[in-house]
Amino acid sequence: MNTPYLQRLVEVMDQLRSPGGCPWDAEQTHESLIKYLLEESYEFIDTVAESDRAGMREELGDILLQVYFHSRIAQDHPTDPFSIEDVAKVITEKLISRHPHVFGDKKVSGSQEVIANWEEIKAAEKGRTSALDGVALSQPALSLINKLLYRAEKYGIDLDVPTHSENSIATEESVGTALLAVIAWAHKNGVDPEDALRMQSKQLMREIAQQEAR
Repeated sequence: MNTPYLQRLVEVMDQLRSPGGCPWDAEQTHESLIKYLLEESYEFIDTVAESDRAGMREELGDILLQVYFHSRIAQDHPTDPFSIEDVAKVITEKLISRHPHVFGDKKVSGSQEVIANWEEIKAAEKGRTSALDGVALSQPALSLINKLLYRAEKYGIDLDVPTHSENSIATEESVGTALLAVIAWAHKNGVDPEDALRMQSKQLMREIAQQEAR
């Protein structure tokens, strides 16, 4: 009987990281692999945009490799080791606990209520009381700003942010055009738009923290 490929991947990764395996694989750390996780994620996004089924299959495999690779590295931690089984256990339990409308007796009216329940359960599980709790600060500034605005709205925090013309209709095209114009303006004047937007994200976080402290 053939070994299931997920289990085979565990065995392959173990051999690569063990004595007599691959020197490069044995030298890798969580920190050294971060760039590959990001690259593979972006490459998968490209295949989705192109409806490239074969590419999607390959790139998902590369992302899966990163999960297994990090899990195998984690097994060698001297005081707090964990394995791919521990990772799978955590995500399985999380999915069950955050879908009480599927695995419990809770009723929902639609997707929006599912999202609201997910956020409520997540906040309770992690003991979150601030709009800033759990926000991934390492994400690109544009998505970080969007997340901060979402959290502020969710927690009822009224932020003092500049607004676009009230007469403009926001569509993907009009918003994209406006963002392109701002980025081109920044480029022409030697300003890194990512750095500029990240500076604004820090200001938003300070404002949120100040309002929560009142």
